[in-house]
Amino acid sequence: MKVLKEWGPCVLIIAVILLLRLYVWKPVIVDGHSMDPTLADKEHLIIVKTVNIKRQEIVVAKEYDRNNGKEKNIVKRIIGLPGDTIKFDADVLTVNGKVVEEPYLNNYKIKFSKDKLQDTFSYNGFFQEIARNAAAFTVSATGESNFTVTVPKGQYFLMGDDRLVSQDSRQVGTFSKKDLVGEVKLRLWPLNKIGTVD
Repeated sequence: MKVLKEWGPCVLIIAVILLLRLYVWKPVIVDGHSMDPTLADKEHLIIVKTVNIKRQEIVVAKEYDRNNGKEKNIVKRIIGLPGDTIKFDADVLTVNGKVVEEPYLNNYKIKFSKDKLQDTFSYNGFFQEIARNAAAFTVSATGESNFTVTVPKGQYFLMGDDRLVSQDSRQVGTFSKKDLVGEVKLRLWPLNKIGTVD
């Protein structure tokens, strides 16, 4: 009884944490630059497995490589819900006929209009070339700045915040609900950026 009294609460706390880890939350690491500047390469995040999916939330999704059949986790933002009609026209997003603001893009859109992100992308010559040749910050898979997508029923349209370099639903297609692993809620690393993710 003495051992149970001393160690019982500790064991219970560990059990609860393990159950939450298994069924509620999961740690992930950002791989790549597709969510710059919102989320940077190698940042450590916590995602919550959620059933209530909303537009503009950042999620982790399972992507299947069509060439080798392998699965990988990607971090993207939900732009379109099932049945939505999405239109981009010179970086203005409308969903079902209504303009939707994307404040998380403002920083890069300003830099794109200034120097086509040449200074921002100085770490990667390929990214600089993509930006130089782009007609807008958000373009279709074929480079058009004016394009429309209708999201199929039961599917979600995902895009990265760094629209010029992100490989997302424009190239790989939409994602089903079962492909959405969870919503990004917390940044754990680097320490100077620790906190919730909008």
